[in-house]
Amino acid sequence: MLDIPFSHERPTSQAEPEGKLPGELRESALTGIFEISKILTAPCRLEVTLANVVGLLQSFVQMRHGIVSLFDEDGMPDITVGAGWNEGSDESYRMRLPRNAIDQIIATDRPLVAENVAAEPVFSAADREVLGASDSIPVSFIGVPIRIDRKVVGTLTVDRIRDDRSSLRLEYDARLLAMIANLVGQTVKLHRLFTCDRERLMAEKDRLQKEVLELRQPSRERKNRHVHGIIGDSPAVRGLLEKIAVVARSNSTVLLRGESGTGKELVAKAIHESSPRAKRPFVKLNCAALPETVLESELFGHEKGAFTGAFSSRKGRFELADKGTLFLDEIGEISAPFQAKLLRVLQEQEFERVGSNQTIKVDVRVIAATNKNLEEAVARSEFRADLYYRISVVPLLLPPLRERRSDIPQLAREFLRNFNNENGRTLTLEASAIDVLMNCGFPGNVRELENCIERTATLCAGSSIVRSDFACYHGQCLSAMLWKSTSEERKEQPAPMPPVPAKSIIPLAEATQPVQSVGGELASLGPPGTVLVSGAKMADRERVIAAMEKSGWVQAKAARLLGLTPRQIGYALRKYGIEIKRF
Repeated sequence: MLDIPFSHERPTSQAEPEGKLPGELRESALTGIFEISKILTAPCRLEVTLANVVGLLQSFVQMRHGIVSLFDEDGMPDITVGAGWNEGSDESYRMRLPRNAIDQIIATDRPLVAENVAAEPVFSAADREVLGASDSIPVSFIGVPIRIDRKVVGTLTVDRIRDDRSSLRLEYDARLLAMIANLVGQTVKLHRLFTCDRERLMAEKDRLQKEVLELRQPSRERKNRHVHGIIGDSPAVRGLLEKIAVVARSNSTVLLRGESGTGKELVAKAIHESSPRAKRPFVKLNCAALPETVLESELFGHEKGAFTGAFSSRKGRFELADKGTLFLDEIGEISAPFQAKLLRVLQEQEFERVGSNQTIKVDVRVIAATNKNLEEAVARSEFRADLYYRISVVPLLLPPLRERRSDIPQLAREFLRNFNNENGRTLTLEASAIDVLMNCGFPGNVRELENCIERTATLCAGSSIVRSDFACYHGQCLSAMLWKSTSEERKEQPAPMPPVPAKSIIPLAEATQPVQSVGGELASLGPPGTVLVSGAKMADRERVIAAMEKSGWVQAKAARLLGLTPRQIGYALRKYGIEIKRF
């Protein structure tokens, strides 16, 4: 076995004078290396490139089989190719490798040249069998390492039937293969770098695609906000949007029911913009804002001289909304005589202007809205039953804010964003501020939340809104005072059936039942901005501190001492700014 140093320069002790090499042999080698370099730089799959190198190698190196074998970062076989390689043939080429010889090349990082593998102990019986060597068939073997920088990543091996001519060229061929292996190593390095970059780019692409997919839903939400003005992703809002999509496809009259501030006008506009009438006018009128005489003129129009001040003819809202949608807000407030006039228009889609006898035919879809209990009004003969049935073809109940509390953070941030845009501010909402909002009753619903954000942002002196910026934190929430007085009045005088929905005048915290304290008083603590049914005096700061100290600053124990729930004692601690001691 010849020991060939892994170097581009031939040792003088072993080198033959260059003149002894036939000129055609040198020319063939140079031509072969040049052609191989062209193959290695071609834009092909790595396996195809290496197989082409082995195929070309056969034309200027005496060989029976040639194999390039590469290993991955863990030293496991990755690619094994030879001349004529095709997909799935790696294992067949891998079976032709003398395992012990390959291991030695990798371990020593040196070429292995054997004139007769049968006479070399490094080749096991299995290796000799793989190479097809026997006493009658002498086989020579040349194997050189393929390196990336200083790391062996594979081998280039050839075997051939030994003869006198091949024996003379072993050393020469080993050095030639070493140069080719060096070129292969550089190519493998570039392919792996390209693969890493490609995987990194693909990972980046996947990440960006994922972000785009995540952003698409908010994009749709922004679109919905632009078109409908409806913000939220709670089950109640999703259910409402699904109903809007269904109702919008028809021309049926819609009655929107819900508390004040729930966004009935926004829902009416959403129905219009989702309907086939979207490109036609959307006309709105607040029926409660006008006296009966003005309301008639506003809805039906008037002719010149119909009444004092009618200097010219004027179209009414029904005419203006022809082929479109007319939104009648607070329809429960119109007078009984005008209810009869409105009923005819809704049934026949025709009317006369004030001061005219000419009948005008229109095609208008009517959407009405009210926060009044129309069923109770009909029972008291305050609202015509026939008009009630005419407008309540498709009733939609809008959820109050307390039934879609998960939307509060999104609504609050949207309102604050609008405030910042209008006032050139860059305020943000801290987590403590969101906590305050999530625990408020908001009897005025979304409108009250919007006003709360605008008021707090206007008075905020810092760069972000925190818990202490809210009026309710300091017991100065006017809304809470309003609903407290309303609640006390209701208890003194039994009220008639409340408007639909029944909970419309009950703040969130009224669901909290008062409990008997140790001192015999009723303590009723609730979230900032809410009003409790008891109306009893709240435990003062000293009582809360005394209870906390007596209980070793364990809130649950202090709550039991005061006759409160753990949640109520938590609100009391925050309200009075009591710092909890840690032991």
